[in-house]
Amino acid sequence: MAEKMLQFVRLQQRQPDKRDAGERRADWGEVYQAFAQEAAGAQASRCSQCGVPFCQVHCPLNNNIPDWLKLTAEGRLEEAYEVAAATNTFPEICGRVCPQDRLCEGNCVIEKGFESVTIGAVEKYITDTAWEKGWVKPPTPVRERPQSIGIIGAGPAGMAAAERLRVMGYQVTLYDRHDRAGGLMIYGIPNFKLEKEVVVRRWQQYVQGGIDFRLNVAVGRDVTLEALRGQHDAVLIATGVYKARDIACPGAGLDGVVPALDYLIASNRKGLGDNVPDFENGALNAEGKHVVVVGGGDTAMDCVRTAVRQGAASVTCLYRRDKANMPGSMREVKNAEEEGVRFEWLAAPEAFTGQGRVQGVRAQRMHLGLPDATGRQQVEPIANAGFEVKADLVIKALGFDPEDLPAAFNEPALPVSRWGTLKIDHRTMMTALPGVFAAGDIVRGASLVVWGIRDGRDAADQIHGFIQARAATPAIAAE
Repeated sequence: MAEKMLQFVRLQQRQPDKRDAGERRADWGEVYQAFAQEAAGAQASRCSQCGVPFCQVHCPLNNNIPDWLKLTAEGRLEEAYEVAAATNTFPEICGRVCPQDRLCEGNCVIEKGFESVTIGAVEKYITDTAWEKGWVKPPTPVRERPQSIGIIGAGPAGMAAAERLRVMGYQVTLYDRHDRAGGLMIYGIPNFKLEKEVVVRRWQQYVQGGIDFRLNVAVGRDVTLEALRGQHDAVLIATGVYKARDIACPGAGLDGVVPALDYLIASNRKGLGDNVPDFENGALNAEGKHVVVVGGGDTAMDCVRTAVRQGAASVTCLYRRDKANMPGSMREVKNAEEEGVRFEWLAAPEAFTGQGRVQGVRAQRMHLGLPDATGRQQVEPIANAGFEVKADLVIKALGFDPEDLPAAFNEPALPVSRWGTLKIDHRTMMTALPGVFAAGDIVRGASLVVWGIRDGRDAADQIHGFIQARAATPAIAAE
């Protein structure tokens, strides 16, 4: 059925229909509507089935994208799902939150003018259909193994590792300090990008598959790392990075200047029906306020668009570089602009003003200078080019750093890098503590969900190899 493919010469690129900006400002529903079967098949048929699929090369999971596009174009959706799920633990999540414009779609070889294949939306369509049809099954091993694995952190990396190890037959226990599994997929990403039911159904399915979740358990407070090492044959640390980067300027300690993650967690918890005092008292609620978000990544875009939906009086994003240098997804920027967010490009905060509580941001106009050693242009201030922005709530979305895990876990032998991330042998993914592995953001630094999935799957394979090697060498296993 090769004639079904290479349709990019006659079919234009098309994303799923986007809900009207005025409508979506008023609710938390996902922005894009679902593809109809005919539209998904037509967009999949635009794939050129090229000899070197750069979409696959630039996907952190090396997903077999041309294969499941072809299967979708031919209407073989169950097979398409099986191919997608073979390399990706959460294809329905990646289809929603991956920055495809920077990864797979951004590297499509179809020449500009015809535009790239619509990969992310087709991936979402395939997996949502699989859930509707009952094709997605709990992780079920062919045979049970006696060894147990303890995983600290139920985010993308931890859950991806848990699923893969469970399929291999291991007894898997996931520990997380929060009351729900999913990590930032639950508490960090707003519903308009990733509805929580999409994450919860995976969590519930993993419970059905025999994965044990121990929630509200903080390692170092409720249980020690040493105790976990004694209980399990191997331990994986996949805690992610949650420590907010701060900004050193006058007024940073004023009331109303808050970290992005605190703000997003409060909003998501409220949406989940939790009692959130700081939301109710207005400390982490943008309703009726003039909001300024400092930063230019995906977290900043989540914050500005959340503030819009909370009913902010105005929402302004300050970013010290220009639009072309935004680290976040361009699609997210466009969605924010449509929803009424004002962007101040080439602008950096100089001070937060107010008496006790923030009332404004004094900002400085910037310009891009010469490139540094990495090739990225330096940012330099423009003399006498300051301006002020009214602000009742300032949200700092400047990125995340690792927490001090050796101190938090009371395990000084746990080695860290100069950035605070855990040091591992990148060949084995093991730390200096025998049988203790690490994966995800706590190793690579703040990154994407898709990289967390990749790291978790790789760590699972390394843990399997480690346990099998010990089992084959009784003298080592007895140590």
